[in-house]
Amino acid sequence: MEPVLLILIVVTSAALLVAVTALYLRRSRRAPPRPVPVAPAPEVAAAPTRLRGRLSQTRSLIGDRLGALLGRNRFDADFWDGLEETLIAADVGVAASTEVVESVRASGPNDAAEAVAGLQSALLDVFGDRDRTLAHGHRPSTYLVVGVNGTGKTTSIGKLAARLGSEGHEVVLGSADTFRAAADQQLKVWADRVGVEVVSGDPGSDPASVAFEAYKVARERGADVVIVDTAGRLQTKVNLMEELGKVARVLSREAGEIDEVLLVIDGTTGQNALAQARSFTEAVAVSGIVLTKLDGTAKGGVAVAVERELDIPVKLIGVGEGVDDLIPFDPVPFVDALVGAE
Repeated sequence: MEPVLLILIVVTSAALLVAVTALYLRRSRRAPPRPVPVAPAPEVAAAPTRLRGRLSQTRSLIGDRLGALLGRNRFDADFWDGLEETLIAADVGVAASTEVVESVRASGPNDAAEAVAGLQSALLDVFGDRDRTLAHGHRPSTYLVVGVNGTGKTTSIGKLAARLGSEGHEVVLGSADTFRAAADQQLKVWADRVGVEVVSGDPGSDPASVAFEAYKVARERGADVVIVDTAGRLQTKVNLMEELGKVARVLSREAGEIDEVLLVIDGTTGQNALAQARSFTEAVAVSGIVLTKLDGTAKGGVAVAVERELDIPVKLIGVGEGVDDLIPFDPVPFVDALVGAE
C-alpha cells in the first residue's frame, strides 16, 4: 500500500473517532428527561355536557315523557299525575316524587321553562346542602367500604385509590374479603394498576385481623389513607352483618374513629337498593353512598330516593368503565343532566 494512502486512512479514522467521542460526551452531559407529572383525574362533575351523555338513559326517559307533558301547554291534573309517574319511572321513589310534584305545583308555573326550573329547584331541595367531601380527619384516614356482591365495590375502591393518588395522597388498600379468592386477586390487579400497596390475608382468615394489619401498615408507612375492602354480603345474612360490625369495631379501636364508611350501591337495582342500604346502616354507621353503574340504567333517579329516605349523602357516583369515571357527586350538574334544557 502506498505510504500516502496509508497516512490518509489513518488520519480519516482518527478524525472519525474524535467526532464519535465528542458526540457521545455531548449526549452524556445532557440532563435526564424530566418526569412527566401525573395529572389529576378529570372532574366529570364539572362538565355537565359529558355528564348528560353518561346519564343519557335516565335523561331520555324523563325528557321524552316530560316533553310530551309540557307540549300539552296545560298544567292540569293530568299534567301533575303524568309528572309524578315520570319521576317514579326514573326511580325517584313514590314519597320523593309526590313531594317534588307538590313543590313544583306550589311554584305556580306559567310555561314550560318555569315548570322545568321548578322541577330542578324541587329536586335540589331534596339533596339539600349535605357535606359530600371525603373526610380526612387524621393520618392515615380510614375508609371502610361495604356492600352486597356485584355492586362494583372492589372496582370502586381501585378507582377511588387512583383518584386519591392523583391528588397527591399515599394510599394503602386492605383486602378483608377473605372468603373469595377472586376478590383478593381483583384488588391486587387494581393496586398494581394504580401503584398502591395492598395488604391481604390467607383465604378464610379473620377479616377483622386483615383490616387491623392494613391500618397498621398504613400507619407505619406514613400513608395518608387506608381503604379496607370487605366481603360482599346479602343484607339478610345476620351472621355476616355481625361480622361486618366486628371489622368496624376493630378499625375504630385502632384508628380512634373510622373517617368514612362507604356503602356501594348498584344504581341499576333502583328501589331495591333502599332495602339493602337500610340493613347496612343498622350494622355499621354508614357515612356516605357510592352509587355505581348510573351510565347503564334509566333508574338514575334512585340518587334522589336514597338521600330522601336514608338522609345519607351520595358522595361518589360511577358513570363509566374508565379509571376516572368514579366522580364526586354534585347535585347541581346531576339534576341538570337529568332534566336541564338542551
